[in-house]
Amino acid sequence: MSSDVRRRPTITNAADGTSDSSSSPSPDVDFNSNDQIAVAHRKPNDRRRSVMHYAYRPCTPAHNRIKESPLSSDAIFKQSHAGLFNLCIVVLVAVNSRLIIENLMKYGLLINANFWFSSRSLRDWPLLMCCLSLPVFPLAAYIVEKFAWTKRIADSAAITLHIIITTIAILYPVFMIMRFDSAVLSGVTLMLFACVNWLKLVSFVHANYDMRMLVNSADKEKEKSASSNIEYFYDVNFNSLAYFMVAPTLCYQITYPRTTCIRKGWVLRQTIKFIIFTGVMGFIIEQYINPIVRNSRHPLKGDFLYAIERVLKLSVPNLYVWLCMFYCFFHLWLNILAEVLRFGDREFYKDWWNAQTVDEYWRLWNMPVHKWMVRHIYFPCLRIGIPKGGAHLIAFFMSAVFHELCIAVPCHIFKFWAFLGIMLQVPLALVTDFLQRKFQNSMVGNMMFWCFFCILGQPMSVLLYYHDLMNRKVNTK
Repeated sequence: MSSDVRRRPTITNAADGTSDSSSSPSPDVDFNSNDQIAVAHRKPNDRRRSVMHYAYRPCTPAHNRIKESPLSSDAIFKQSHAGLFNLCIVVLVAVNSRLIIENLMKYGLLINANFWFSSRSLRDWPLLMCCLSLPVFPLAAYIVEKFAWTKRIADSAAITLHIIITTIAILYPVFMIMRFDSAVLSGVTLMLFACVNWLKLVSFVHANYDMRMLVNSADKEKEKSASSNIEYFYDVNFNSLAYFMVAPTLCYQITYPRTTCIRKGWVLRQTIKFIIFTGVMGFIIEQYINPIVRNSRHPLKGDFLYAIERVLKLSVPNLYVWLCMFYCFFHLWLNILAEVLRFGDREFYKDWWNAQTVDEYWRLWNMPVHKWMVRHIYFPCLRIGIPKGGAHLIAFFMSAVFHELCIAVPCHIFKFWAFLGIMLQVPLALVTDFLQRKFQNSMVGNMMFWCFFCILGQPMSVLLYYHDLMNRKVNTK
């Protein structure tokens, strides 16, 4: 008797003679050679019935190899979870829709236009004039650089003048905000513009100084061969500076990658999205965050459990506002600005939501600031002999100072909550790095990031600044 042959049956279509293996069942089937000959000599219809007759018999093995359940720890990350993701989206929309309807039925529409624009905002015209005068500082820096390139002033004098210009560029808006008791929103806007202006000034000055050093170096050819990506030039360019000051980047260079045209329809669609998400953000602030904050107590001066409850209650709407802010600014606004200016490099953020450690989050979240820090703080510190840990600490210190300026100055409160919040990221980054190395699991650090940064940290900062601001207003009155 001939040996059994184990093969997958092939069905031949009667019309065109082509083989069709897709119609046959997937399990392997054992055929005897005599059975195969009998099947081959039958008509197509009889052959199809015979194959189905032999296809998946009751004695056919149903379990052929070791398999894991899809949700087991060894197989969960090898599966696609698109369906579960869709389910989460549907549940999220349903739950939040119910909460919105319930909130509107219970409290009504709480949006107050005076929170955003009031008669007090019209008295903030000194801050508007200050904002409009900020381009004076890049112009002054350009004149100093022009003199330095033409050898009319020494490099030491140019550095001194640049220090004076950049210092005044950041202190001038601070003085105007502190001098005029402006609205918080107006002060935050001015400080954001002032900080961006300062960062761009430093990049312009630092890049030009570095280029002068390379050009004046005795081994310029050696440096040129070692740094083939550096553009060598012998004069400062005003057009490059003007484009840089409005471009969505903080790192100065002579030329940038540019697109060929402006997609007007795309710009219009992104602008509509920007308006919609800004409205959603304002609705959440007015309808949820303001009532929660107004009905709370100072988190450091009351019952601990009550403070935790307020923080957790505030965490969800605060997270929604933060995500809307990220999408509006980093995705919509910066891309709109880049499209209008035909700016080609649009990597304004990376997948920070997958960050496994706090340190990785800060490298992925805000790419313009990250590139500025790496270019003008981190590597210059390494070049002068500061160890990597010290360079990291200096970068976090700079970030903490600017966070404090953007929040404390408009609120007229110097409690250093924002500064401490950023500096506490340093030990938290060490903890998440340790956990990542110990458990070799990306979920541990990612969950700690979401918990400490978004669920606890930001709501706590909102409550601290709100109550300190209210206390200041009461004391002033």
